[in-house]
Amino acid sequence: MSEAAMEIVAVDPRLPEAVELIHALSEDLAERYDRVDDGSGHFQPEGALVAGSAFVIGRLGGRAVACGALRPLEGQVAEIKRMFVVPDCRGRGYSKAVLRELERLARENGYTTVRLETGDRQPEAIRLYERSGYYRIPNFGIYVGSQRSVCFEKQLPMP
Repeated sequence: MSEAAMEIVAVDPRLPEAVELIHALSEDLAERYDRVDDGSGHFQPEGALVAGSAFVIGRLGGRAVACGALRPLEGQVAEIKRMFVVPDCRGRGYSKAVLRELERLARENGYTTVRLETGDRQPEAIRLYERSGYYRIPNFGIYVGSQRSVCFEKQLPMP
């Protein structure tokens, strides 16, 4: 299937299909980082319900296969969280499509900059962000001092 076949919509992150994707991401992270915690990465669904935030899912034929979140960080800066594509749908451009939609929503909400954190055991995520115009920055916020965190930032071009 092509990227165009995926429908991306903003949803309540507490909906069952969103919860299922968040849980699958948490399991993936716990496995990659040999953790016994839930891998939630300090994400609470309610954080994507405040003004200036969003939670999106990508659907293929009605099946939720990808997600991502946007939340206010400070001033005109937003943070992208919970980027995930189910394993059997990876490598098809869906994460790039979700990222573009989150950037569009960020601009629509008046943000000029987006930041994000990923982990050093997620080379595919690092490649995605670097290829999408993000540049590495010192760890910010709760990630300061985290040896496994890799943080990025991107200035959003205004339309």
